[in-house]
Amino acid sequence: MGEVTRQAARLLERAQSGHARAVLGEAERVLAARTGDIADGPACMHFVRAIALVNLGDPDVSLPALDLMARAAEREDSPGWLACALATRAAHHLRRGDAYELDDVLHDLVAAETVAVGETEPIAAVNARVAVAIGYFELRLYERVGPQYDAAYEMSPPGSGNRAMWLFNQAEMHLFWALELYQVGQVAEAESHTAAAEDFALRAAAEADGPDAPAWRDYARLAAACAKADRDDPAGAAVEIAQALAALTARGVSPAALAYSRPFHAVALLRSGREADALAVLERAVADLPPDAGWLIESATHRTRAVLLAARGSRDAAVGLSYGDTLAAQLWRQRSRTLQTVTAMKSLELLRRQHEQTARAAALDAVTGIANRGAFDRAVRQAQARPADLVTVVLVDTDKFKQINDAAGHAAGDAALRAIATALAAQLRPEDLLARFGGDEFAALLPGADADLAVAIAERMVAAVRDIPDCPATISVGVAAAAAIDLPETLRRADEAMYRVKRRGGDGVESFGDQAMRAA
Repeated sequence: MGEVTRQAARLLERAQSGHARAVLGEAERVLAARTGDIADGPACMHFVRAIALVNLGDPDVSLPALDLMARAAEREDSPGWLACALATRAAHHLRRGDAYELDDVLHDLVAAETVAVGETEPIAAVNARVAVAIGYFELRLYERVGPQYDAAYEMSPPGSGNRAMWLFNQAEMHLFWALELYQVGQVAEAESHTAAAEDFALRAAAEADGPDAPAWRDYARLAAACAKADRDDPAGAAVEIAQALAALTARGVSPAALAYSRPFHAVALLRSGREADALAVLERAVADLPPDAGWLIESATHRTRAVLLAARGSRDAAVGLSYGDTLAAQLWRQRSRTLQTVTAMKSLELLRRQHEQTARAAALDAVTGIANRGAFDRAVRQAQARPADLVTVVLVDTDKFKQINDAAGHAAGDAALRAIATALAAQLRPEDLLARFGGDEFAALLPGADADLAVAIAERMVAAVRDIPDCPATISVGVAAAAAIDLPETLRRADEAMYRVKRRGGDGVESFGDQAMRAA
């Protein structure tokens, strides 16, 4: 784990505990440190920047920031940070309610959940799980949220402030789940989720650690107090909700992050016999609903107010309540259908990736991890589909390889082959293909490269193998270039050039038609 990754973890925690503005500046400073262009910075810091922008309420800038992050993650070959980018992008599209198709959102989330499993770097792995959880939370697929937070909690080391965050997020998720269940008349099920929320919230308060621990304790206390509103001590819950709200408001926490507590506060007051106070809380809550509170919180706030007004005899409130409950039931059925769709998509995505892995494994050499002879032959056939294109072949035979096997055994020989393959691959361009031809022979296809460029690459290969520590092997390299239609003949010519080097002692390069051996 690098220092920049550890720094990103610390900044992510600060960004979500009231310090987003300062965190944004620090993240952009680190991103620009390499080249002066933030686009070239590390993926982990792109994530910090995106989360800071989210917490500052700027989705129009957050989405381009996530696109930059996805490109950085692909550049770094990081499945964890790529999962973060995909899942967070999906969550933002859902919050914005824009024209991004639901199928695209679901594909992003399912892909993120699938690739996250392959991440081994701890901080990227944890944040990938959390990002997926948040995406599913936006879809109200609560059943898929909890396991992601459980995994993030288990991955986070004891004493980490992150553990309290994941526990609080679990508590908040169960409270939202309960609000939705109340709206569809599943009271007993809703109360089971408020009980779960209280358990997670109390654990979060107990495990809060680090410089932001007081803030996380206040968040956890608010969630625990809300969870008690429908159970044993509503009067105490009402007092505790008010105290926690005051503390978090003083910390500068956004109204949208606190809006979920208002219906619970009103219920606690109502069950304490303070009907007028409950209605006053809801009237203020309706008037002050932030535009980014989310439809569920807006719906729960209006519904709880309608329940109180209907109990007072308001016909308008009763009619609105009936309509709202009908709509809530329909949305609950839609949620269930989306959950089924995601479950099916996840199975298909896993099957697709298994097929890809099987196909990739069939194309790789088991010893060196580079392409095998079959993959090379397929690449030759594909190149021949464009008969006029220039293609150069580089054939490599290892000198003195038998000495390694005889002196140190086949395990040492395999290790030498892997080191040689790595040295050869490092000299090639991204569009080139390197394959193990068999035994201690290698071959490379260089599309669009003329003989002079190919010889320069081959000379670098010879020098790179010569420089492998504790490896006596050298290589003989033959080069031939021609139009793709003539590739079989080009392979024969490269092989002939390589054997001329071999007969002269090896450790050099020759291009077909150049009778004078070119030593690297």
